[in-house]
Amino acid sequence: MILKASFQLAFLAIEIILTFYSNVLEDNLMVKFLLFVITAVLIAMGVTKLASRLLPADKDYVSPEDEQAS
Repeated sequence: MILKASFQLAFLAIEIILTFYSNVLEDNLMVKFLLFVITAVLIAMGVTKLASRLLPADKDYVSPEDEQAS
């Protein structure tokens, strides 16, 4: 859990740094592309976390531990 939060904080820090560099280097497409990729990853992580909280657990899924117990 702490590792996941540290990754999110690292991505946020990288995004802020890249935003600064994007303003300094206005027409650099690579910096803009990296900013887009990092933003897309953050949004995907947020949507995944939100979906796992809102949606019910899959009742058809059987964990490997339950299969071995049977």
